[in-house]
Amino acid sequence: MLAPDPLALIAELTYACPLHCPYCSNPTDLPGAARKRELDTAEWKQVMGQAAALGVLQVGLTGGEPLVRRDLEQIVAAAHRNGLYTNLITGATMLTATRLSRLRTAGLDHVQISLQDSEPLSANRIAAADAHNQKLRAARAVHSSGIALTINVVIHRYNIDRIESIADLAAELGAQRLELAHTQYYGWAAKNQSHLMPTRDQVMIADAAVERARRKHQGRVKIIYVLSDLYEELPKPCMGGWGLTAMVIAPDGRVMPCHAADSLPGMAFANIRTRRLADIWRNSKAFERFRGEKWMREPCRTCPLQRRQIDFGGCRCQAYRLTGDPAATDPVCRLSPLHEKAAAAPPGTGYLAYRQITR
Repeated sequence: MLAPDPLALIAELTYACPLHCPYCSNPTDLPGAARKRELDTAEWKQVMGQAAALGVLQVGLTGGEPLVRRDLEQIVAAAHRNGLYTNLITGATMLTATRLSRLRTAGLDHVQISLQDSEPLSANRIAAADAHNQKLRAARAVHSSGIALTINVVIHRYNIDRIESIADLAAELGAQRLELAHTQYYGWAAKNQSHLMPTRDQVMIADAAVERARRKHQGRVKIIYVLSDLYEELPKPCMGGWGLTAMVIAPDGRVMPCHAADSLPGMAFANIRTRRLADIWRNSKAFERFRGEKWMREPCRTCPLQRRQIDFGGCRCQAYRLTGDPAATDPVCRLSPLHEKAAAAPPGTGYLAYRQITR
């Protein structure tokens, strides 16, 4: 199908990060030399220009931890010059007042800070670092600066019972938005699924807690709640549909339809170092592979619920992880013959596997 103009670019500037979160979706098998292959400042500046020319409206600057990059201000400035709305997605442990001031001067529009929990001991345990108080200081500094602030909390078994206190904390910090998103099970999170998956009873209680929090903070904090796919009966449109609204550029320059696409077998992703972004978006085999509807099998092809253009068959990476076939209907769908594959994992034993890649 003819590719529409993309709306969003997710720029993974680095996989390095000072935290060790066990729900991280970054790859688990990165060699130590991975940082040496990262796009440099000039290459990222070229990316911003090509993205704007292609029709991209906003860029998420993420990682790993994007603040590891000493040239982050230059990258933000390049995006700003090209008219892109910039969102820094950060753990915030490295977000000092001086750095924030420089980023604001460079044109940064928005900061999304990831918290692990509202309770400090739990938050620091999940991050495997004494990070919670620094995150709170950074959030308050962002609010005081006038830059838009979102708080993001990845939900899992160890914090799902504190939804309301998390919402109270976001309001206290001055956040305009709170994103409560259940763990996506890729990378390190996939290794820890049996530990991180909440029980169905926890999820039901959390649903009610979210509604109470929304009523309490209505008009102050917009609360976005993303339920775990594995407790749903209909899949979500992954990234707005494969190759339809967004793209991800990995630290080494590979351009992908989503951040976990390199987990799929037999996929080759073009690199921004050797091919223009517009050509990759419109013509590369990887983006065309699951774009639109022609690739779909039953039951998607003749879906009685008419969801082909709503969820686009669901998540390709999830379909592969649960069934071994990236072209299968996402098993989350109740119409999938493999729907039982989406059942929650049993409680884990032993220890969580913590992300080890730092700087």
